[in-house]
Amino acid sequence: MLFSIALMLLCGMIAGWLCKKLHLPALMGMIVTGIALGPYALNLIDGTILSVSAELRKIALIIILTRAGLSLNMEDLKKVGRPAVLMCFLPACFEMVGMVLLAPRLLGLNMIEAALLGAVIGAVSPAVIVPKMLKLMEEGFGTEKSIPQLILAGASVDDVFVIVIFYAFLSLVQGGQMSPASFVKIPVSIAFGIGIGAIAGILLAYLFKRVHMRDTAKVLIFLSVSFLLVTAEDKLTGNITFSALIAVMCMGIALQKRRRPVAERLSVKFNKLWVGAELMLFILVGATVDLHYVQTAGWAAVILLFGVLVFRMAGVFFCLLGTKLSGKERLFCMIGYLPKATVQAAIGGIPLAAGLACGNVILAVAVMAILITAPLGAFLIDLTYKRLLERSIGQD
Repeated sequence: MLFSIALMLLCGMIAGWLCKKLHLPALMGMIVTGIALGPYALNLIDGTILSVSAELRKIALIIILTRAGLSLNMEDLKKVGRPAVLMCFLPACFEMVGMVLLAPRLLGLNMIEAALLGAVIGAVSPAVIVPKMLKLMEEGFGTEKSIPQLILAGASVDDVFVIVIFYAFLSLVQGGQMSPASFVKIPVSIAFGIGIGAIAGILLAYLFKRVHMRDTAKVLIFLSVSFLLVTAEDKLTGNITFSALIAVMCMGIALQKRRRPVAERLSVKFNKLWVGAELMLFILVGATVDLHYVQTAGWAAVILLFGVLVFRMAGVFFCLLGTKLSGKERLFCMIGYLPKATVQAAIGGIPLAAGLACGNVILAVAVMAILITAPLGAFLIDLTYKRLLERSIGQD
């Protein structure tokens, strides 16, 4: 196992560095490293690591969403208002509609299977988007109109919406019925996640005020509470549930509002943790990619993906109607909502494991979505943000 970890970290860092030298996103090198070292290529990653890959990826997501919560100013987000709410679900809905219209013609799926595929592909990747938006916030690009905050918050809630829709459509494809209770879970999960996270953050703020401890100990406590929240979400299987990842982000926001100096110091600590967590996350995402399914998908899947991305960008455009954003700023928001990776890696193989006839096709398109949109979206964000967004006065 230690050999595998060393190999993953060293190869991932080298590949990421090479991609940066070529003016490509570092995560492209990390994903390629995962593909090369993974079980479908050289098979150099220990099976023990692969068996806990989902948990390790979730830890990385916890770290980056904690960073987001500790840095996100809710007053800035409140200024955005309605578009922030619409970004949580409207672009995904547009993309699913596009999938229902295009997939039957390009891949031969029926409408229900196409809707299931749309639910797999419809989620954006917080793992790609959140660090990019945090970078923009640090550099002051678009912050005057809260553009990074808008994209960051929308991407974090978007996943909850899409995953609930996915399981509703999965039940329908398997011969069940789409219960209205399935859709009730969406606002319930989000609301409970916000509430539980806020309460936990307030309690942590009180603890950190009353008990003197090193910041490193505070980081460990914060992570432990986050792990407990994720575990609790996994144990709740009924209609009443909550989104643990939203709770984690809200915990950081609540701590920031109550104890800002502590939140700022912890944010620095989590920035350092992200260096290693980012490597593990994208290498393990790459390790889930079976290139055999890419070959079976063919060019029809590529055309389909770019087609539904157009629908997604149209959804973002409609979210921003009536805002004071310029045309360039709206274009950046459309670009910023393109990357996909983590959700597709997590649920792309479920239809195949469930024995559905469309399972192979869905997994193939999910793999293609990761390989195309994650590096492309990251590259376009890096390429365009200085050209499309204004920098706040006072930033170096």
